[in-house]
Amino acid sequence: MRHLIIGYSVAAISAIKSIREFDKASEIVVLTDETSVYSRPLISYFLAGQVMKNKLSFIPKDFEEEMKITVRWNTAAKKIDSKKKTVLTADNEIIKYDRLLICTGGVPIKLPIDGYFEDISGIFTFVKLGEVEKLIKYIEKNKIKECVILGAGLIGMKAAEGLLARKIKIRIVEMADRLLANTFDKTASALLEEKLKESGSEFLKETTIKKIISKAKKLEALELSSGKTIKTRLLIMAVGVRPNIELCKGTGVAVNRGIVVNTKMETNIPGVYAAGDVAEGREFLSGENAVIAIWPVAARQGGVAGANMAGKITEYDGMFPMNSVTILGVPSISFGLTNPKTADYQILLSSEGGRYKKIVIKEDRIVGVVLVNAIERAGIFGLLIKQKLDVSALKKQLLLDDFGFLVLPRDFRKHFVTGEGTEV
Repeated sequence: MRHLIIGYSVAAISAIKSIREFDKASEIVVLTDETSVYSRPLISYFLAGQVMKNKLSFIPKDFEEEMKITVRWNTAAKKIDSKKKTVLTADNEIIKYDRLLICTGGVPIKLPIDGYFEDISGIFTFVKLGEVEKLIKYIEKNKIKECVILGAGLIGMKAAEGLLARKIKIRIVEMADRLLANTFDKTASALLEEKLKESGSEFLKETTIKKIISKAKKLEALELSSGKTIKTRLLIMAVGVRPNIELCKGTGVAVNRGIVVNTKMETNIPGVYAAGDVAEGREFLSGENAVIAIWPVAARQGGVAGANMAGKITEYDGMFPMNSVTILGVPSISFGLTNPKTADYQILLSSEGGRYKKIVIKEDRIVGVVLVNAIERAGIFGLLIKQKLDVSALKKQLLLDDFGFLVLPRDFRKHFVTGEGTEV
């Protein structure tokens, strides 16, 4: 049996561990277009200079040897033939497989902006380590003191986190009316906006870049849809990522926004699996398939895929969106559905002293949480969402600063206590 994995980040690592748990002997081959394993959530801290490159890996040095796998570094997959069960590499090598796992992740979304060309110096994305390394060299070589970030979603804010730590003033350009619009409301966003202003940075909302102005292939300025022109030598394109589904073309593998998978993380083609940012799997709250491009989801999906590839039937019960970012010392975390569109939700709010809590409840169960400068109980709220606990008797306590594990019903708590510690 040969297990072939395309991509080598957390979904692939989790899959390998699961395969080896149930299958000690079969061959595992990994194809990756990168040169090292690294934790994507840490690249903002690498940009900030707070984490060195040799500390970005999240696996032991002897991982490949211990797991008995072959990693083909700098080897991109070019084409999948699901009928012949082969993968063609960019070097025109044909590799056969018995089980295939696609973990190709996401690729940056690049908007069609007038004047944009790939070879303009000073324009970067913020998804892969190699791009961030180029960004750091550009900043240091050109002594950059200011930057424009297009997009105020999680990627844009993580880029902002790293740049602000380097004492670089930023201007964030965003079509929405607030930062982190997918998860934050205006109150939560305002707390971060205030900190940005204090640092001398700026948030330009409800506008976007209309034209990129360059000279001799060097970025000079940006023209906004509002009519304003901003001079800058550095632009971070951070409008989001889309699943990297290019390899699925012509394979018969079903795709929607991402690669459609069942609860075993298997596609419609037997023996072909997908996991991570490229996969469209079950979302916990709605029960519908969705792409949730975050680290914990990729880890869980990879583990489930690996187990099933090795013959151990395992079901993926779904996860929900969760994001965490710290801007200028203000930590924030969000879980689940935080901006419901209908009236059949109850919203609990607390806002004082720069601390903000928002609890979204439906049918007496928490389905969403936003915490800004008040993240101490974040783990408990995540647990309550996952366990679908009836909180009808706890609503008056949910927003209190001393709300904690011991407040929960005894019958509920006993399932998460073993010996002297709590498993939460």
